[in-house]
Formats: sequence, structure tokens, C-alpha cells
Amino acid sequence: MLWFHPAIQALVTLLALYVFLLGLNRFLTQHFGIKRTFLWKRHVWLGKTVILLWFAGLVGGLLMARTAWSVNFITGRHYHVALIMLPLLIFGYLSGIIMDAHKKNRRFLPLLHALNNAALLILALYQFYTGWAVLKDFVL
Repeated sequence: MLWFHPAIQALVTLLALYVFLLGLNRFLTQHFGIKRTFLWKRHVWLGKTVILLWFAGLVGGLLMARTAWSVNFITGRHYHVALIMLPLLIFGYLSGIIMDAHKKNRRFLPLLHALNNAALLILALYQFYTGWAVLKDFVL
């Protein structure tokens, strides 16, 4: 059971890399004039999916720790980074919803959205590293 959380989150992070590449096409077009096709609906749908699954992973990780070890917050950096990700997840989701619902020419919100979600991706990759340490210390 303790392998379910890391396996799903690793797959979601791979999907996040794809969503990042989709968004990068838009960024290159908007800010550098490099013409690229932006698969807008796919980016929105998969972006929502990634953020919701990362949030579910945060909650699921807490539940699994409580179930397996009868305590939370023993995984050190792994849970610290998860808590740092929480407000970024909320902002990434809400900013994406706003831009999708109210389509207009913007510069500031898309840039913040991109920076926020790039930071989320970096943190998720770091979670992979800290999660491996958790697996070695507590599961294997």
C-alpha cells in the first residue's frame, strides 16, 4: 500500500513535464515571438488534472503516513516541501481557471502562472528525491 502514493505521484509528475512543455510553447510565442502551436484545451485539462492529483497526493500521503505509522510529519523535508507546495497548487489552479474562463490579452497573470507552476514542477521533482529517502528509511 505504501507504494501506491509514490507510484501515482511519479506518474503525475511525468504528466506535469508534458503540461509544462505545452505551456512552454505558449510562453515562447507570447514573449519571444517564436511561433509554436499551443494546444490550449489539452494544456488546461491536463494542467487541472495534474494539480488536483498533486493535491490528492498531499492528502493521500498524510493519510498513508497516519495509517502506516500512526503519526504524521515524520518524513522531514518531504512533508515540509509538500506544505510549501500547497499554496502554489491553489494559485496555479485558480489562475489557470481564471485565464481559461475569461480569455483576453494578458501578460502579468500568465507569467505568474508559468513561474508558479514551474516552481511546482521543480518542487515535485525534489519530492521524488525526498520521497525515495522516505521509502528507504521507512518502507524498505
